[in-house]
Amino acid sequence: MRSGKAVAVRDLSFSYPGSPLILDGVDLSVPYGEFLAIIGPNGGGKTTLLRLILGLLSPDGGSVTVLGTTPARAASRVGYVPQLSQFDRTFPLTVMDAVLMGRLGSGKAFRPYSQGDRDAAREKLGLLRIEDLEGSRMGDLSGGQRQRVLIARALASDPELLLLDEPSAGIDPENQENFYNILRELNSRVTIVMTTHDVGAVSAYVSKIGCMNVQLFMHEDGISEETMERVYGCPFELITHHGVPHRVLGRKEGEESGYG
Repeated sequence: MRSGKAVAVRDLSFSYPGSPLILDGVDLSVPYGEFLAIIGPNGGGKTTLLRLILGLLSPDGGSVTVLGTTPARAASRVGYVPQLSQFDRTFPLTVMDAVLMGRLGSGKAFRPYSQGDRDAAREKLGLLRIEDLEGSRMGDLSGGQRQRVLIARALASDPELLLLDEPSAGIDPENQENFYNILRELNSRVTIVMTTHDVGAVSAYVSKIGCMNVQLFMHEDGISEETMERVYGCPFELITHHGVPHRVLGRKEGEESGYG
C-alpha cells in the first residue's frame, strides 16, 4: 500500500446553525493502510467528522485533505457506509442489486451493468463471506448480513479509503468477532476509518484508536482511564476479559455502576 496520508485534518472546527461547536481544533492524520476506530459519546462529533471527510459538509475553520486532494475531488475514491437505518423490508431489492449500485459512478446512473460489474460485485460479496446471499432480498436479511452487504456495496468501486459509521450496529455479540476479523482482513486492501461505541471489542482489531467529544484525543499506546473520563464526562474503570480491554463505568459512593 502507498506511503503518505490518506486523511489529513488540521485545526478543524464546525458547528450547525444556532448550535455550539460540534468540532473544535480537531487534528487527525491517517496514514495509508491504517485501521482507525473513533469512539465517543452520542453528539460528540464522530459522524460529523466523517461527513466533513466525505465533503458532505464544509468546515467553519481548518482544512481537510483526502487522498492528497480536496474531499470533493476524492469522492469517487472513497467508500462510505452510513449508520444502519430503517428501510422498507417489502421493497424487492436483492443483495446483488444493492452491491451493483456501488458500481454506478458519476453520470452513469442509467447505463446497463456489464459482466465486469457483476464479477466485481460477486468478488466483494466473497470478501465479506456472503456470496451465498446474492439472490436474497435485502428485507429478509439479519442486521449483520445487511451491514456486510452495505460494506460490499461501498467496496464495489475499489475505493482507497473506507469510512464506516457504527458498522457493528445491529450485529449480535456472538457474530461481532467474526465481523471485526473480516474488517481486519479488508484492511490489507483499503485504509479504514470507523466510528463505534464498542470500545472494548474493537480495540483488539484496529491499529489505532481516537476518542472524540468535540475535540479528538489520539492513542498510540492504549487508552487511559483519565482520558476516557474526560471524553465521556463520567468515571471510567478499564478492565480486561481474556486480554481484550473492556470498559465499565466507575462506581460512585451510593450509586450502582453500569456499562458505558
